[in-house]
Amino acid sequence: MAERRTRPRADAPSRDGQQRGQSRSAASQDGQAPRSGRSPRPTVIEVARRAAGELAELLGREPEGVVSLERTDDGWCVGVEVVELRRIPDSADVIAQYAVDVDERGDLVGYHRVARYTRGRTQDES
Repeated sequence: MAERRTRPRADAPSRDGQQRGQSRSAASQDGQAPRSGRSPRPTVIEVARRAAGELAELLGREPEGVVSLERTDDGWCVGVEVVELRRIPDSADVIAQYAVDVDERGDLVGYHRVARYTRGRTQDES
């Protein structure tokens, strides 16, 4: 004869004494998870996108792309390329690379231009 299994009642305590449906972490009365008082750290992708976006607002130019991302003691340093001067053909565009410093929360704290070159130039050329 097959063993018959019954489902426990929803309000019955589980093996560890918790009411079923409740997690071990304390939930607030409104059903939301408790807040630790600080905002979650942004992801690397969020840091890079935000740095490029804020640089674009400051310079009034759209970023060409993020070319580097480095963790620092105080946050992040994001390398962003920006077209500073459009030319015909596109391979003659003047590109600038900026180092954008952001803090742990992803807020911009500073930036500076580290290089300026034509798009068609390879890194080995001076």
